[in-house]
Amino acid sequence: MSKAAPGGEVTLQLKLKLDEPWHMYSLTTPKPGPTGGPTATTIKVAEDPAVASYEVYFPAPASKFDPNFNLQTETYEKEAAFWVKVKLASGVKAGPLELTVQTRYQLCTEKECLPPKKVPVPAKVEVAAGVAAAAAAAIPPEYKLFQVAAEGAKPAEGARPTEDAKPAAARPQDQPLGTFLLVAFGFGLAAIFTPCVFPMIPITMSFFLGQGSTSRGAAVRQALTFCVGIVVLFTAIGFGLSAALGPFAVVQMASSPWVNGVICVVFFVFGLSLLGAFEITLPTGLLTKLNMASTRGGLLGTLLMGLTFCLASFACVGPFMGTLLAASVGGDRLQPVLGMLAFSTALSSPFFLLALFPSFLQRLPRSGGWMSRVKVVLGFLVLAALLKYLSNIDQVLQWGLLTRERFLALWAVLFALPGLYLLGLLPMEGIRRDEELKPGRLLVAIVFLGFALSLVPGMFGARLGEIEAYIPAPAEGSSLVGGGAAAAPKWMKNDFDGAKARAAAENKPILVAFTGYACTNCHWMKANMFPRPEIAEALGGYVLVELYTDGTDAASESNQSLQDKLFQTVAIPYYAVLDSSGKVLGAYPGLTKDSREFLKFLKRS
Repeated sequence: MSKAAPGGEVTLQLKLKLDEPWHMYSLTTPKPGPTGGPTATTIKVAEDPAVASYEVYFPAPASKFDPNFNLQTETYEKEAAFWVKVKLASGVKAGPLELTVQTRYQLCTEKECLPPKKVPVPAKVEVAAGVAAAAAAAIPPEYKLFQVAAEGAKPAEGARPTEDAKPAAARPQDQPLGTFLLVAFGFGLAAIFTPCVFPMIPITMSFFLGQGSTSRGAAVRQALTFCVGIVVLFTAIGFGLSAALGPFAVVQMASSPWVNGVICVVFFVFGLSLLGAFEITLPTGLLTKLNMASTRGGLLGTLLMGLTFCLASFACVGPFMGTLLAASVGGDRLQPVLGMLAFSTALSSPFFLLALFPSFLQRLPRSGGWMSRVKVVLGFLVLAALLKYLSNIDQVLQWGLLTRERFLALWAVLFALPGLYLLGLLPMEGIRRDEELKPGRLLVAIVFLGFALSLVPGMFGARLGEIEAYIPAPAEGSSLVGGGAAAAPKWMKNDFDGAKARAAAENKPILVAFTGYACTNCHWMKANMFPRPEIAEALGGYVLVELYTDGTDAASESNQSLQDKLFQTVAIPYYAVLDSSGKVLGAYPGLTKDSREFLKFLKRS
């Protein structure tokens, strides 16, 4: 038992021993983001009138890559000791005093994680006048201060967190973000070949070369400034979206009927414009003023010319930009900014490269009918993308209007039409009836028609592989066939209490899938992972229940609250095994395409 005088200090030590191969996370581990992450260890002294303030000291953790979360994390293995220095209130009465140190931590191995666990630790202190803290209780000098005062109490005099105790920045999940940025960069390159951008390349380069200096260095500076104007404008748009997303839950934004409705309207307008129904133009006065400002020359004039170029090309660049911003809604808050940065960098790249090598300007293909074809094909693709977001609205609101069969029928038509157009069978701008069909146009048409035909079997119950993530699931009571997979397991829906009652009656554990109507990764898991023979066999030993968290009904709100209460996250998909009383036995966050890994989770739990 520790001893201290009223107003004095007492030092407590917490020792934790971990069995291999389990580890826990440091106090400085960042909080989980929208896509999930490890839970940091927390150590707090429970609120007590006898406690004036307290400080927590921790040993240096080991830094290691954690495959569970695809992050560089800080962990402790085997054992760890923490020190808590408690300053007692000056008016505390003499006699025995019992304090409670509240701990919360998460245990993981290389393959699985347990839900975070709260453990209160009692500590007995003897309060007596004239007693000082024992010398043996001195905190080792290599320990670092983490947290200063109890909630609602003032910090101890002179106590401040050290710089080393600040949480380290979380590294984003490389594969999803890397893939997104690669797609964004590809979109930027594709936008170069649209009718609004490509013809501007030789005109703009001529402007650079005629700015009062014929040296390569001057042309490079002008081109670099022009590119900065493009990058700044588009990145600012991404930053604006990121700021707007701040107060809202990302999962709710990604499935919000209002958000998806706005995206549908924007895509519909862009699609019709690209197909020639009308032309989107910005106010002439705005463009005229910017253009006049850009003709003043110098770096400022070139910067303004870059901004004018962005606005003038918006009719063709908008669909690419809209698709990226819509896709980034379901990701990290920085994703819109990074996506637009990658997009604008690719879009501006030809101007900088041609400034370095102006001789290549003469080798660029001339703009002509091929650019009109790109515009028309892009119009069909934008309308096809619109259907995905319209399907999100239909599924979240549970209308049942855009069924799987109707969705695939419309997609088949929208992907077949550009194929027919490129073959010259659909009379639209860009292709004359008597124009020769060249091999390049023929091959692209074959790709579109082949993809359209491959969608047809899905209307009759066949699996479509990776595409299943983006299309509506089959209606309840029906099932997918094909691929030699076992029959899809049957799931209860939004009935957690019913699942517990059934589990008790059948003496089985429960597998809970926290999922979403508009969640692409959830759709992929259900269509491609669960029906695999080895997975379906393992699922047979569970009572299966899906709890949807992204709907607009009371059930979704209740399910989201349950997930947050049990696991301190609302990221989906999220899978958990519980017994019939509701006790958590194991959890698996996120999507996996490794059936052996998921099977190991099912068999361990």
